[in-house]
Amino acid sequence: MKKTIAITILSAAMFGSCVSKKKYVALESNLNDTRSELQKTQVEKEEIEGKYAAIESRVADYNAKINSLRDSNDEKMEMNDLTAMSNNNKRQMRSTIAKMDPEALEGADTLEDSINLAVSYNLKNSISEGGDSEDIDISVDKTVVMIDVSDKLLFGSGSYRVSNNANDLLKKLAEVIKSEPTMEVMVEGHTDSRTMVDNSYLQDNWDLSVRRATSIVRILQDKYGVSPEKLIAAGRSSYAPLAENDSPDNMAKNRRTRIVILPNLDKFLAMLDSEGQI
Repeated sequence: MKKTIAITILSAAMFGSCVSKKKYVALESNLNDTRSELQKTQVEKEEIEGKYAAIESRVADYNAKINSLRDSNDEKMEMNDLTAMSNNNKRQMRSTIAKMDPEALEGADTLEDSINLAVSYNLKNSISEGGDSEDIDISVDKTVVMIDVSDKLLFGSGSYRVSNNANDLLKKLAEVIKSEPTMEVMVEGHTDSRTMVDNSYLQDNWDLSVRRATSIVRILQDKYGVSPEKLIAAGRSSYAPLAENDSPDNMAKNRRTRIVILPNLDKFLAMLDSEGQI
């Protein structure tokens, strides 16, 4: 009786071992497949990270230049004040300010504020008809000029193909950029927060913003002769909005292309030409 029980137990153990081995082989095969897929995904991930790292490095270098220029020019403005400006530049600035809306001058408490307002006024007159376009906004911060252009002047909805209506604007921008050899320019694409439609040939708003910036850069280079060494194309997607994406008007404000211009201090003051010529 005991012998029979022992044989039964041994047979059950051998049968169980056989089933476990089959399961083990299957699991091992699945594990190898998973490892292979994971390795492939890791390689693709590293390639994408490498591309983004290169873009981020260029943008970081450019932002470092912006901060360095701001600090340098801030020190110069504090040290030299109005005496650093030539009599001609003083006359040009006074002439420009005399043409401006008094309400726009209310916040000008310092020499730097006055220069910023004067440069913005003349630059807007140089690149837009009469300087009264609501779709172009220009601001200046310590000689860093930022030009925001509404996408309705540049692109169709959801497209990165530049409209022919933008030719005059881009031509004038190119003239400004080419007027000073040391000037550098970053073109940033911005979108609202809406997701791309399912049948779109674009992946997402990152893709759209980068392609729009690249399209502008290519036209400045290929059509209007701007040196490519002076240009940087960057996409910000919907992550640097001017307003909350909670209404059609606010979303329209966020759909824009920003051109950041870095002139040196002498060129910055030269922008005060009373006739608006850069």
